[in-house]
Amino acid sequence: MGPDEPTTDPRVATVLEHMRLENDYDFPGCMEVFAHPRYEIVATGEVHDGTAAVDAFLSENRRAFPDFHFEPTRVAAAGDTVLVEGVFTGTQQGAWRGLPATGRSVNFRMAVIFEFQGDDLVCERVYFDLGTPLRQLGVARDPTSLSGRLTTLVSHPVTIARALLRRS
Repeated sequence: MGPDEPTTDPRVATVLEHMRLENDYDFPGCMEVFAHPRYEIVATGEVHDGTAAVDAFLSENRRAFPDFHFEPTRVAAAGDTVLVEGVFTGTQQGAWRGLPATGRSVNFRMAVIFEFQGDDLVCERVYFDLGTPLRQLGVARDPTSLSGRLTTLVSHPVTIARALLRRS
């Protein structure tokens, strides 16, 4: 279903409200939707468990991308989960995970699994390809481009040499 379609599923309604509050930067309200706030970021292995940890995570994202927005494009309930597919956008104006502000914009797809215990939201697990925003921010290269191949060759000469030896 699309995110703007009416729903009678209370879990979907909870997730839609949570995402609305997050996009409005109402982090206290966003966390109140959880029975226990928990974010798991699969691309980096980060786990933010509890109110203080989740607030710090959301606040860092807001400082880094003050205009961030997540636009859900598809929402589906499945058992004890609600699945959401969407697009994250923002302009990096502050440090993000140690990376100084680049002033560049990101626009990348995400998949999010919201886990429930009964009617209680207990976890938001976020999936995305970390390479895409890093390339958009200018700190990574497409490994199939000429500059990406040259960077790989210079950065990993032993690995490349071993691969060439195995190939021959």
